[in-house]
Amino acid sequence: MKYSKYLAAIALVAVSACTTASRPDLAGMSFTSEPLLGKVIWHDLITEDIGKAQSFYSGLFGWTFEKSTGARGEEYLLARNGDVLVAGLLAYKTPDDGKRYSRWLPYLSVDDVDAAIERASSAGGRVVASARNVSLGRVAAIVDPQGAVVGLARSSIGDPDDTTTAAAPGRAVWTELLADDPEVAATFYRTIAGYDVRSIQRRGGEYILLVSDGTNRAGIQQNPADGDYMPVWLTIFGVADAASAAAKVESLGGEIILPVSEDLRDGSTAVVTDPSGAILVLQDWNVAGDQA
Repeated sequence: MKYSKYLAAIALVAVSACTTASRPDLAGMSFTSEPLLGKVIWHDLITEDIGKAQSFYSGLFGWTFEKSTGARGEEYLLARNGDVLVAGLLAYKTPDDGKRYSRWLPYLSVDDVDAAIERASSAGGRVVASARNVSLGRVAAIVDPQGAVVGLARSSIGDPDDTTTAAAPGRAVWTELLADDPEVAATFYRTIAGYDVRSIQRRGGEYILLVSDGTNRAGIQQNPADGDYMPVWLTIFGVADAASAAAKVESLGGEIILPVSEDLRDGSTAVVTDPSGAILVLQDWNVAGDQA
C-alpha cells in the first residue's frame, strides 16, 4: 500500500473517532457564539501504541484521560489539561512494515466543511476523509497539494474561545506547517480558511503568518528536511522549560530530534518524538505563540 493511502486511512480513522458515544464534560471551557475561522480548535494524536502514548503524555504534561470509543470501535482517549479538553488519542494499527505512521493531526475551524473541501479540491488538494457529522459538529480531512494532512471542522457548540485555549504548560500553543513552498501553501490555506497572509523575517529567513480577524492563528515556514520528510503540520506544546522537558522526553521513551540551542528560536524550543514516533515541538510557554 502506498504512503498516500496510509494518509487517507489515518485521516479517515481520525475523523471517525470524533463520533464519541457521549458528550464530554465541558464545564471548564467557554465557547464562542460564532466560529473563530482559521483557528486550530482540536488536535488528534493517531498512535500505534496508545498505552505508551498515554503514559508519555501523562508524564510529560500531566494530562488526565477519559476513555471513549471511535465510530468503528477504536480505542479513543480524551486528554485534559486541568479542566480543559486539549486533545484526543486514537489507537491506529498499521501493517508490520517497519515504518512509523503516528502523527498529530490539527483541525482548522472553517465556515462550512463541505464548501471548504470543495475549495480545497479546486485548489489542488485532495479529500481523504469526506465530510461527516459527529457529536459536536461536522468534520473532514484533506491533504494539501504538497502532501500535508489537516482536518477541517465546524463545531455545533461554537469554538473554544481564546481564553480557554490561552498559552499554558501542557497545552497546544501554536501550530505550524513545514512546507516545501511556503508561499504556494499560504495561497492554498487562504483559499480554504480565508486567512490574511503576512510575511515576517525571523532568524532563519522568511516566516508566513496565517491571520484571521487580526489574530495570528498558524504559521508556515520552509521545510528544512531536504526531501527526507514530507511537508507536515506541527503541533507546538507549551512547557515551563524546553530543555528540561526534552530531557524528560527521553526518560519517558521518546527521542530528541533537535535539542534546545540558541540557533533554534533563541533557545526556547526542542523538537522531539513520542515513543511511537509522532513528532511534536516543545516551546517555553511564555514565548510560545508570540510569532508577530
